[in-house]
Amino acid sequence: MIALIGLGNPGEKHSLNRHNIGFIVIDELNHNNEIIKAEKKFNGDLTTFSIGRKKIITFKSFDYMNDCGGSIAKLINFYKLSLDSVYVFHDDLDISLGKVKIKKGGSPAGHNGLKSIDSCIGKNYNRVRVGIDHPGSRELVNRHVLGNFKKKELEIVYQLKCSISSHLKLLISDNKSQFLNNIKL
Repeated sequence: MIALIGLGNPGEKHSLNRHNIGFIVIDELNHNNEIIKAEKKFNGDLTTFSIGRKKIITFKSFDYMNDCGGSIAKLINFYKLSLDSVYVFHDDLDISLGKVKIKKGGSPAGHNGLKSIDSCIGKNYNRVRVGIDHPGSRELVNRHVLGNFKKKELEIVYQLKCSISSHLKLLISDNKSQFLNNIKL
């Protein structure tokens, strides 16, 4: 079983925030796969689908980003998931919009959602870092991440989420480098 977890803040008013790119990706994955089961569980939206013989669960916590670790830990503990099979999609200021990088473990680099997860399950899970650009100065970061994508940015986000969904099979088969090569815009 593979868990694909998207980070974001709940509620319609946050749906197009840069900070919600994880939710945006998970919504696209769910849209493009035949959902076997969808339910509200572990204080979040949980869906199940299959790709080949692999069972995939997706999760979006109803907790705000800074407190999402508890609900994610409940999900991981319930399914007895190895952290190797957990992929967390999240925004990254240090990566250009439209670019994606993957790393296992490491520092949360100031990302409060990752800090919350790290405090509940440890650091040794896969992080799918989705670029949202940096606003240029530290004082502008909060407004930037909590601000909505601009129209031109949304075009890039649309292409990116479609590409991630199209090549998901590579990611879950642990072919990360080929996955990254195929989602370049």
